[in-house]
Amino acid sequence: MEIGKVAEISGKVIDEVERAVVGKRDVLETIMAAVLAGGHVLLEDYPGLGKTLIARSFASALGLDFKRIQFTPDLLPGDITGGYIFNRTKNSFELRQGPVFTNILLADEINRASPKTQSALLESMQEGQVTMEGESLKLPDPFLVLATQNPIEYEGTFPLPEAQLDRFMLKLTVGYPSLEEEIEILKRRRERRQDELSLRQIAKPKQLLEMRDALETVHVDADLEGYISALVHATRVDRRVAVGSSPRGSLAFLKMARAHAVLSGRDYILPDDVKHFAVPVLSHRLLLQPEYWMSQRVNGDVIRDVLKATPVPVIR
Repeated sequence: MEIGKVAEISGKVIDEVERAVVGKRDVLETIMAAVLAGGHVLLEDYPGLGKTLIARSFASALGLDFKRIQFTPDLLPGDITGGYIFNRTKNSFELRQGPVFTNILLADEINRASPKTQSALLESMQEGQVTMEGESLKLPDPFLVLATQNPIEYEGTFPLPEAQLDRFMLKLTVGYPSLEEEIEILKRRRERRQDELSLRQIAKPKQLLEMRDALETVHVDADLEGYISALVHATRVDRRVAVGSSPRGSLAFLKMARAHAVLSGRDYILPDDVKHFAVPVLSHRLLLQPEYWMSQRVNGDVIRDVLKATPVPVIR
């Protein structure tokens, strides 16, 4: 599929989702870029800001199968992956697939479940498969996890382990709507006279796979590869950081920069494509020194300082 066609379809998908989600164009464009890049997204924010609505709306507009899991402290790994159940009629065990066997999985309030249950998604997110009873079962393609998370200062939450955080390509916040946007939300609800809003299907799963393949044709200059590597390396040597970004962060930069270029209708990436995703790509991949654990702003300060200190290549 040509780059222009990918940009056109992606724009229509975002426009359709925006019928349900008011005033969050930047967030929707970033999630669409992650969908094209094949990455998982972690949405961290307060309840009631439309995180679940965003996930469901993208599934509808992209024509993808959608399932939702409400994470709770008593949720078990088998509730996610499924398992083998003994069938008395056939006198044999048969597989009963869990909700993870879908295209878009909404892991709602993922940090309310125990670490053991959270880890049930690790193999699915990285390998696109589930292993049960020694047998590896492939998940549908495409497969995407959109997880929501309450801020960790809320009671009854379990912070995600670093290994699982690293498997999310991006960490985003939705934020409160402005006064004008909230008025528009009320106006739209009044005019349609019902809570539910039906969205049109813009694309098909096969089209989405073709759109993803188009990203591989986007040119990446060698100097920009060096720029990405330098940004990620700088997070590892900053005195405020105990553990910096992994190479998975570099790959996330590359994929997201390509997706952003495609959404802009270009077949090459610019330094601005990389810088645009610095906070979403790096913020959840930095483990700070103990003396900075109580500060909410240090992560952002580290990323901004890294961007300022790293020379930007001049691309011809």
